[in-house]
Amino acid sequence: MIKNKCATPPANVEVYKDLWIWLEQNDGELSRISLEMAGIGRRLADKYKEKLVGVLLADDSGEKMAREAIEYGVDKVIFAKNPVYRHYRTRPYADMIASLIADKKPNYFVIGATHNGRDLASRIAVRVNTGITADCTEIDIDPSKKLLEARRPAFGGAILANILCSRHRPQMASARPGIFKPIDRQIGRQGEIEMVESNVKEEDVVTKLLQIVTREEVDITTADVVVCGGMGLGKKEGFKMLEELAGELGGIVAASRPTVDAGWITRDRQVGQTGKTVHPKLYVAVGVSGAIQHVAGMKSSEYVISINKDAAAPIVKYSDVALIGDAYDIVPKLIASIRKGKEQLRGKGAEAAQKK
Repeated sequence: MIKNKCATPPANVEVYKDLWIWLEQNDGELSRISLEMAGIGRRLADKYKEKLVGVLLADDSGEKMAREAIEYGVDKVIFAKNPVYRHYRTRPYADMIASLIADKKPNYFVIGATHNGRDLASRIAVRVNTGITADCTEIDIDPSKKLLEARRPAFGGAILANILCSRHRPQMASARPGIFKPIDRQIGRQGEIEMVESNVKEEDVVTKLLQIVTREEVDITTADVVVCGGMGLGKKEGFKMLEELAGELGGIVAASRPTVDAGWITRDRQVGQTGKTVHPKLYVAVGVSGAIQHVAGMKSSEYVISINKDAAAPIVKYSDVALIGDAYDIVPKLIASIRKGKEQLRGKGAEAAQKK
């Protein structure tokens, strides 16, 4: 009979301190998710008087990345330097970070929920006998109890669950990419870099890196303007019209999950609970019904315009402006109007130049 092993809470949680984030890097460059984690970490650290510590595993390029992390708000970087860490591999990363946690006892540890982050976070949690709330969209700290409040959608996005880890340390959460904004970089900002010893050797690592195959992906999470198409377009070719509109607006085309599942567009453009989260200045939803799972990925947009035949579509109530009608009638008129406005501006600019 196999007995289940239960995680034993630490005898004294008071010895745990500081807020840690994982500084994910790829081939000697900090990933954007690291800057996002530094952003939410800095805000929490300032609000609750915590020290923000970044954990970085890298080769010789790590010192440059450590200084960059400090300029993005990290107070201290714990840097484990070893050639083995140039590229992410589960076991050496998990072993090293678990060892650091056992030694330094952080109270909180937040990791970006990228493919690597999701893999790493669960391995660390098991090694250090704690729990983790995965794929969070909101993170806060209860000031009286010092508990991490990790919030994530549940029951198909119908509710936002607030999950606590009151007995075990560190309190861990992984955060969805694209939700939390980096703070402005402060060039020359000072902080501490602590070098830690790492004796792992390449021959000790079971997984061998044979080749890195890169795939071109569109990053919709940083766009100021997003034009999103839904099944209301009726056909795959409708995205060509949206590309034209996005081009005039200086934006990028995105999509709802059903259009991705139908093969109309690639998955890297999917917005929603199972896709990516965007927070553009302008979000244009064309033929998107506005299911709660989709809204979870775009509700932080500054200004929303929807185009839909159905005046009762859920997306309408999330819109600042709703245009009710056929997208194939409205969108071409919008494109023509934008182009006309640009021509008029160019004409006024030419007149002003002649007068000078």
